[in-house]
Amino acid sequence: MEKLIAFVDGSVYSQSVCDHAAWVAGRTGAAVELHHVLGRREGGSERANLSGNITLGARTALLEELTDLDAQRAKLSQKLGRAILDDAQARLEEDGVKDVSVRLRSGDIIDTVHEAETDAGLIVIGKRGEAADFAKLHLGSNLERVVRSSSKPVMVAARAFNPISRFMIAFDGGTSCMKAVDHVAHSPLFAGLACRLLMVGAENAENLKALEDARAMLDASSFAVDADIISGQPETVISEAVEREGIDLLVMGAYGHSRIRNLIIGSTTTEMVRSCKIPVILYR
Repeated sequence: MEKLIAFVDGSVYSQSVCDHAAWVAGRTGAAVELHHVLGRREGGSERANLSGNITLGARTALLEELTDLDAQRAKLSQKLGRAILDDAQARLEEDGVKDVSVRLRSGDIIDTVHEAETDAGLIVIGKRGEAADFAKLHLGSNLERVVRSSSKPVMVAARAFNPISRFMIAFDGGTSCMKAVDHVAHSPLFAGLACRLLMVGAENAENLKALEDARAMLDASSFAVDADIISGQPETVISEAVEREGIDLLVMGAYGHSRIRNLIIGSTTTEMVRSCKIPVILYR
């Protein structure tokens, strides 16, 4: 992996994003490219036209004042964005990352993802942003949009970083999960970590073969794999196993085996990201 992209927004997750990015960089040797994206209104590229709401006599003076306020607001947003990036860069350097670059962009985060991910191996983003509802555990809107649109694996940072020594692959036999297994088998990111392979479903011939194929791929890369199939509701089984077995990192596909193919992120994936207190890496 030559480079990873980390998005910071000044929320409580920003420090955690930096710490998770530093962990990945330390294990893979990747450079870290920090991004802070200003919305179009924050960046000053979109200005509301209020002329129709202002009486004729006051229109000119007020429009000039509004224009000045827009310019001041844009400048403040730029300064805040720079400050957020400076803090994030300092955090990464404290974590031992030497190759750090910063990018301040105006516009839509998805445009930034599409432009920046070409030569990146991973995207790191916080579970929730500045506007997220912590009481209801809502996922950040940008998180879902990034996972939906990116062609690269996305690491969803937990609220705080904790040392990672044991990871679980939530396996369903689907294409995205097999891609995750293949990436795990060949990436230095996972080398030396304890591996748990868990499939939720019926213990039938098809599932047993899929699980054995995944285990064989990991065995070939010298992983000591603990693998089995457990029946039940995926959300419940996976959550309980994560808690019970002290899993530090969850790996799963962003697509499930749902017949509703227009649902980019299945309910199991969404629930795992929402409820898990550990980082999650999602593969398309």
